[in-house]
Amino acid sequence: MYKVLLVEDEEIIRCGIRNSIPWAEFGCCVAGEAGNGEEGARQIEELRPDIVITDINMPVMDGLAMLAATKLKYDYAAVILTGYSEFEYAREAIRYGVSGYVLKPLNMNEMKEALAQAVLESKNISYLRQRNQKESELKQISLLETEKDYQDPVVENVLDYIGANYRNKIMLSDLAEELHYSERYISQRFQKAAGTTVIEYLNRYRLQKALELIREKACPLSEVGWEVGIGEYKYFNHVFKKYMGCSAREYQQMV
Repeated sequence: MYKVLLVEDEEIIRCGIRNSIPWAEFGCCVAGEAGNGEEGARQIEELRPDIVITDINMPVMDGLAMLAATKLKYDYAAVILTGYSEFEYAREAIRYGVSGYVLKPLNMNEMKEALAQAVLESKNISYLRQRNQKESELKQISLLETEKDYQDPVVENVLDYIGANYRNKIMLSDLAEELHYSERYISQRFQKAAGTTVIEYLNRYRLQKALELIREKACPLSEVGWEVGIGEYKYFNHVFKKYMGCSAREYQQMV
């Protein structure tokens, strides 16, 4: 449920709002109450409400000052309560991104309409927050243990060769010729030190480079497979789905 914080210095108005709104019908619950903006700011920090319903004219700290101090940081939907004489203040509050305002004396139907709008904004905020978090996770994803020290000169030579030649076709026979060891010997040493096969590591290395190219928009999506040595787009997309669980285009849209 969406958590609502009521900030109003007149207790009778606060109680009236709390007791007159069918909160559950809107998917909400009253998580806290405050009698002034300073107390409201503290509760916003502690409760992290989804919606804040606040008066403007309050002692200690007014509603606008509270919004200015907390709205951007804690990203909630706000509804302000205002008298006719404070209408200019209400217009100023629009700068802080309030979702609506209700004039005093309060009309509960208008209050419900404002709450419905705030719930809609909260849904959008929640969606964007989750999307941003997912985008951040996708941007930080790593298919390789980049910090691992294998302490094996053969393995290090294999990694150096892959790093220099991943755009080209690489086979175990190429590594054997380059390093002057048998394919079997290279495979066994690599598997023991890295815990995976040379081909599996090569696939992951290429995919990691592909992720970087997609994030940086360094080239058209249709060319990414060629740039990292995987090949034409259809096969590249097949490999991409295997490791990432989504298509290359879906990943591109998410980041």
